[in-house]
Amino acid sequence: MTSIPEALLWCLSAGTAAAVVLAALSIRARGQRADLRSRLTTAEEQNSATLHSNTELSARLRATEAEIRHLAETRLPDLTMALAHPHVPVPGLLDARFAGTDADRALNAVLEQVSDAITKERARVDAAAQSTLRGATTTIQALLYRLQTALQEMQHRYDDPDVAQDLLNADFLNEQALRRVQATGVVCGAWPGLTREDSYLAELVVGATSRLRGYDRVQISNQLRDPIAVVARAVEPVAIVVTELLANALHHSHRELPVTITLQQGNRGASVLVDDYGVGMHDDEIKAAMELLAGENDVLLTQLGDPPRSGFAAAGQLVRQYGFGVHVEPSPYGGVRAVVYIPGDPLLTVLDESAQPMSVMAPMPHRSGVPDRSASVLPTGTASPAAAAPAPSAPAAHAAPAAPAPQRDDRFEAAPPVQQEGELPRRRRRKPVSESEESAERTASPPPRSPEETGSRWAALQRGTESGRAAVQSDPPRSPEGNAQS
Repeated sequence: MTSIPEALLWCLSAGTAAAVVLAALSIRARGQRADLRSRLTTAEEQNSATLHSNTELSARLRATEAEIRHLAETRLPDLTMALAHPHVPVPGLLDARFAGTDADRALNAVLEQVSDAITKERARVDAAAQSTLRGATTTIQALLYRLQTALQEMQHRYDDPDVAQDLLNADFLNEQALRRVQATGVVCGAWPGLTREDSYLAELVVGATSRLRGYDRVQISNQLRDPIAVVARAVEPVAIVVTELLANALHHSHRELPVTITLQQGNRGASVLVDDYGVGMHDDEIKAAMELLAGENDVLLTQLGDPPRSGFAAAGQLVRQYGFGVHVEPSPYGGVRAVVYIPGDPLLTVLDESAQPMSVMAPMPHRSGVPDRSASVLPTGTASPAAAAPAPSAPAAHAAPAAPAPQRDDRFEAAPPVQQEGELPRRRRRKPVSESEESAERTASPPPRSPEETGSRWAALQRGTESGRAAVQSDPPRSPEGNAQS
């Protein structure tokens, strides 16, 4: 047998070992190569995801920048406009993807902070403006009262009818200026400026009518059962409210159409109904008017328009301060109906007509038959006999019929009416007359007046005008004790 040389064996052994090592190294290299390939794939995927994320972040950043520009250029300006005009809408997000996110909450926080800052600053500026106007209107109102007194003194000084007519016209213009200043002052929180005594509701309405241009178009119907009067502290506020409602009715109806006022008495109070035949009001206008008339919210001067319309705002301030109510609604006649409701407790009382007769200018109640006193609005006790301040005098054309002193009419019963215990005082009623007697009275021409009688009648007119201004003081109006100005 042939023997293998030892050197060859060693070479074969070494070659086998090298082959094994090479095989192991090859296997290891293939594993490392697969691992590197896997890591490379993972790195490529991560790189792709990073690129995609960067793209999304860039797009989101651009969208955020667009939202910020939208906030600064559109939403904030519209917000400031909406604070002054609530009907202006404020746009929302430009990109709906931000809804409910931190960015959305941050932007809304900016809007809220800006809104609060603007509201507080607007209220501060408006309060300063109202304070300035309140002081100015109080001073102007006092000067107009002094001018009113001066005109009254000139009416007594001059007997020329032409001069008297001019003075009455000047007094009427002064009354209109005083009404505008008074309403503006009330809107700014000022006191109405007059203190009166208990006054008949019918006299109060006549006085309110005489403050307006176009007073001759107003028709008053008195449906009150009792001689109802407004208590002293509420006389001027109610007169202001009725005047502003009448001014609105006269302004928004044709100059040839009448404006009717109806005085009605209920179980718990009295109402003044003002109906016009004008253009009416839309639903949104009525809603806005009712918000002002309710007096529940503070009114900013910037909310009154340009030029400012202070009538309803002034009425709302007085309603809140004195406790009566005002309501507006479409009128059955196509225009607007305004209702002033005055509660019997504590704003109404009943006066004794024998101790304090009603003015001849006040409309007589339209009573049919004996009135029912069982559902009286007020307690049966009468007020003190202190004389009430008459309503402001009307212009010459309206006040001329009231100049003669009232004469006794023998058609009234000689004896006063029988008053049962617990009943309210009643007016004396006329005796029935025949149609022939009534026709003879209408056709009979009055006797010619002597110069003395004419002078006496003119003096009576001047005294009536003076008594109508008796409550007006020459000093600047001051708020009574306990009535703090807002």
